[in-house]
Amino acid sequence: MLEHDKLIRGEATMPGLLRLRARERGGQVALREKVQGVWRGRTWADYYRDARRAALGLMQLGLSRGDRLIIAAEDVPEWFYADLGAQMIGVQVVGIYPTNPWPEVQYIAGHCRARLAITGDQEQTDKVLDAMANGDGLPHLEHIFCIDMKGLRRYAPGRPHGFARLLELGDEYAAEHPDAERRLDESIDALMPDDVNILVYTSGTTGPPKGAMLTHRNFVYGAYAYMVARRMTDKPFESVCYLPLCHVAERSYSTVQHLLSGGCVNFAESIDTVAGNIREIAPTFFLGVPRIWEKLQQSFEFRMKDSGRLQQWMYRIGMRRGRVLSDRRAVHGHLIALRDKLEFAFWYGLLFRNMQRHMGLNRTHTRMCGGASVSPETLKFFDVIGLPVGQGYGLTEAGGLCFVQVPGRPFISGSCGPAMEGVQWKVAEDGEVFVRSPGVFKGYLFDDQGTADIMSPDGWLATGDIVELRGEDEIAVVDRKKAIIITSGGKNIAPSEIENALKDSPFVREAIVVGEGRKFLGGLIQIDFDSVGRWAAERNLPYTTFKSLTQMGEVHELIQSVVDEVNAKFARVENIRRFVLLEKELDHDDGELTATQKVRRGLINKKFARELEIIYGA
Repeated sequence: MLEHDKLIRGEATMPGLLRLRARERGGQVALREKVQGVWRGRTWADYYRDARRAALGLMQLGLSRGDRLIIAAEDVPEWFYADLGAQMIGVQVVGIYPTNPWPEVQYIAGHCRARLAITGDQEQTDKVLDAMANGDGLPHLEHIFCIDMKGLRRYAPGRPHGFARLLELGDEYAAEHPDAERRLDESIDALMPDDVNILVYTSGTTGPPKGAMLTHRNFVYGAYAYMVARRMTDKPFESVCYLPLCHVAERSYSTVQHLLSGGCVNFAESIDTVAGNIREIAPTFFLGVPRIWEKLQQSFEFRMKDSGRLQQWMYRIGMRRGRVLSDRRAVHGHLIALRDKLEFAFWYGLLFRNMQRHMGLNRTHTRMCGGASVSPETLKFFDVIGLPVGQGYGLTEAGGLCFVQVPGRPFISGSCGPAMEGVQWKVAEDGEVFVRSPGVFKGYLFDDQGTADIMSPDGWLATGDIVELRGEDEIAVVDRKKAIIITSGGKNIAPSEIENALKDSPFVREAIVVGEGRKFLGGLIQIDFDSVGRWAAERNLPYTTFKSLTQMGEVHELIQSVVDEVNAKFARVENIRRFVLLEKELDHDDGELTATQKVRRGLINKKFARELEIIYGA
């Protein structure tokens, strides 16, 4: 393993780390997926071999350093083979969200001038074919290879080939060129830490996505600095891969941290089976977006409502005492009194251990919440039962995290923790935080002006996020600079804190606070269909669809009580005076959400004109 100083500077490449792992741990299981109901493992030697075959296959097709390919697929081992194989020969990899509609696929693949596409199945293949057939098409795209060929037998020959064919091309290239393996090793040796290896397209909440050019150094530094901050460098690593690999977070943990730790990555069957897969695998590391943590909490609380009176009584008492102990840990860190440790041990044996096992998180030594801000009440729930969830702050353009909460340190409410080793930071007069580190990207592809707008010549990155200082060396994120609402009275209001407070309720799935240039704040609220539906059923209130549920007076009164409760926590000027229940769930395909499920705030006035008229009048 490379020494600490080199890793903290990011002086390694991802294919170089894979080669090192294959030599050190070739016979150990690296990847595991479920095939016909049985978990099957693939070793580090298998991983390295098939990545090399993919690299040689790309060479056979004429791809070389500086070319780009796209991967539009769910999380599967072939994603890893194509990703690392392409990087071995200097081909840059662009991940595309499986939920992206074909116009977004066309924009990204066209913008980066991808020469080859790897698709997951028929659905993703059809998107690429539609992108090629409509408008300006994809003039640079030459080849398509599909991982799962079901339903594609009647397609035109070669559109697509199976992914296995790419590996066969690699075998053919090796057979035809006796020096192929040596040339591939030389290519890996020639890679430099500052070479661009991955492009991550931003979510595009306020405009078209931009292609952030990230390097080996950006990823290796970020993943290792996180492991150091969370004290993970000598702990076993077993994770569940289920978030899109095109996102910087999943790529950092499931790909790069995996390479650094030499552990095992398990591929969830689908996003719908994640909870069950977690229980089967019992990972040691788990990354969850806020919605995953919220669902784990809500599902257990609903389960308790259906249990017996004795169990419910024990649960209420245990959670109440657990909260007291959690509050003390937040103040004193790991230096808590012996009596508190003994009481927690009592409740752990009686209640919390079974809760942890039910969720499949009883073996985790590190838990992380990323992707968006999360409700403090959700975090408190997991801390109470002995599963503290770490938070951090970062962005794609910084290669992932910059700040992260540190184990054993007194908890500061709302804080993202101190800066990771190697991160310099400063806060401007308006509260925007700037960072500089080995994780900062090289810029946006084909967009010098966009790069200049966000990064200074001496490497300082303007994050676009407004923060507040917490303690001596920690920050708390207030909101995106562009999301700040300025009312007609000139009051600056950060909507995310109010929105998160609303989403603390199990009955609220999404909340959008509006009021730019208005006299008061309004709210666009999407109910949680499952929770509200359950609530209605318990009261014998009939409904048929999501829309019919939102139109019930009783449901409006339910959400009004939630709004009233939240309003009581904020100043009068920050209160939501009127709200509208959205009659449909927000959807990526309808342009209301980004691929990372963030609301496209730039389209609020256009998409919700009718609702805004109800709130504010004509």
